[in-house]
Amino acid sequence: MIRILLSTRLGERRWTQAKLSRVTGIRRATINEMYNELSDRVNLEDLDKICEALDCDLHDLLVRIPKEDPEKKKV
Repeated sequence: MIRILLSTRLGERRWTQAKLSRVTGIRRATINEMYNELSDRVNLEDLDKICEALDCDLHDLLVRIPKEDPEKKKV
């Protein structure tokens, strides 16, 4: 599973979704979907703008959490 850590990054900077929208030019609805981890797809250009605005790297915004394999639990 891929987690979007936008809420964490905005909280660290004490930024609102509205401020990020103003700074990046990304629609507020798009930012809200990312913030609440409701996005199925993410635009790479949007990710780049967010990274630039928050002065972070992509790995600071996205993290992969492996699914547990039921076969591995049996061992």
